[in-house]
Amino acid sequence: MSLARMTRRALVAVALGFGLVAPAGAQQAPAAPAGAQAQASDTLQRILREGRLRVGVRADYRPWGFRNPQGQFEGMEIEMARDVARSLGVQPEFVPVVAANRMQFLAQGQIDLMIATMSDTAERRGIVGIVHPNYYSSGFNVIMPRNVNVREWEQLRGRQLCAIQGAWYNRPATERFGVEIVAFTGIAEVETALTQRRCLGWIYDDNLIAVMLADPSGRWRDWHQPLPSQSDTPWGLAVRLADLNGPWGRFMSGMVSSWHRSGQLLTWEREAGIAESPFLRRMHEAMRDHIRQ
Repeated sequence: MSLARMTRRALVAVALGFGLVAPAGAQQAPAAPAGAQAQASDTLQRILREGRLRVGVRADYRPWGFRNPQGQFEGMEIEMARDVARSLGVQPEFVPVVAANRMQFLAQGQIDLMIATMSDTAERRGIVGIVHPNYYSSGFNVIMPRNVNVREWEQLRGRQLCAIQGAWYNRPATERFGVEIVAFTGIAEVETALTQRRCLGWIYDDNLIAVMLADPSGRWRDWHQPLPSQSDTPWGLAVRLADLNGPWGRFMSGMVSSWHRSGQLLTWEREAGIAESPFLRRMHEAMRDHIRQ
């Protein structure tokens, strides 16, 4: 028997073993029909058997997930997906998704794994299996032209802000601050609307706004982020709901834990040109090996 085949069988055996008991505090998937449970138990084995891992990723969310000029996928989350495939000894197959369709693609079985800048919310846990621990965190803010003098969120009440359709922060921004959301399916459409001054600003992920403002090309030199960030919320990668407490969900939980423990997420973040996340630093310090320094 080849080493690769032995390794794959060992991975399946370990994952099956971990799948016997759910850890305390883990998200519990609702009971699934017998057919769905049987299908879920085969997900990891199918991935190994087919030799491919279908991952839903962002193609428009630099530097977490995007296409380079040659059309190849790059970014922090792309490196995460590649590492999962490498650990399984399979090839990654990237499927571009956006906020409006990423959960649907996963629930319908078009992808096996979703690593796509998705915040972990109670509502989303009822649709897909969000794996713990979380792998990142961010809040929301607004990027606006420098000539817009705003110092408090209340000053935005009744004003129109561009946003990405399906973004988790659209609802709290509307409910708490009374802004009017003008939603678009993708980043290119939002940027066009901003250029045409169809919105006062863009409500967006605060980490990404920081990356935009630090762009060395100076593209956003006439823009700023004058308000305090709101609602820091962890991000979660996801599997199908029926897979969450099975071998595939257990395996992915182990992958995320290993990344935090080793500091690999901090390394990928730095390589992507992202300012160090306090969340990642806290998670690494909490989970790192306290004996081997």
